[in-house]
Amino acid sequence: MLLTPTRILPPMYEEAALFRPAPVEPTLDEELRSLGEEPAEMTNLQEEDTGVPGTVLISTAMGAHGPRVKYYLRPGRSQPSFSVSIAEEPRLLTSSLPVRDTRRATPVVIDWVRLNHDALLRFWREGDTWTARQVAAFLAALERI
Repeated sequence: MLLTPTRILPPMYEEAALFRPAPVEPTLDEELRSLGEEPAEMTNLQEEDTGVPGTVLISTAMGAHGPRVKYYLRPGRSQPSFSVSIAEEPRLLTSSLPVRDTRRATPVVIDWVRLNHDALLRFWREGDTWTARQVAAFLAALERI
């Protein structure tokens, strides 16, 4: 989620505000939580990135579930998908894809997660604090199957 800058004080008060103590600035986490949304960084990786036919969504920690990746035949918020745990022994967690598609793609996604386990887990846990350069280096270092 990208936040756009908003004017906090009307223009006539902005200059005066420079000369008096400002209220305590909330952390980004506090601001985002006050909006009722949890912070998360995510990206869709295509076959050229992973070697997995289809799309693999990776993200930082989201929701109450544990570390996972999501697989889609086609990217999109309303598309069916399945989730695979980011673990030393990854496993299928849930699926809304047809059984045939789930059976076909799960072993390949599991192999890719196993190959990139440490990096994916680090991104899940710490990626929301990374700079653009750190994210770019992380993505470039992911291994293809």
